[in-house]
Amino acid sequence: MAGSDTPKAGQLQGEGDYVSAERYQKAQTEFAKDRGKVEQKAKEAEDALDGPEGAELERAREESAKGEPRRH
Repeated sequence: MAGSDTPKAGQLQGEGDYVSAERYQKAQTEFAKDRGKVEQKAKEAEDALDGPEGAELERAREESAKGEPRRH
């Protein structure tokens, strides 16, 4: 990190890492504005669901929809 992205003394880090949260939010917003990138990722997801890992992805989606923690 350099410049204004460098956390200053007293800034929360870890779960309260404001610098990283702001950087992440900015990157997500920029990504969402690029229709081509969004459509490409949607196509990749569709291909994955239709591919060999589709059943595993569907099981993972169903598990996450339950809202229960994953057990290893």
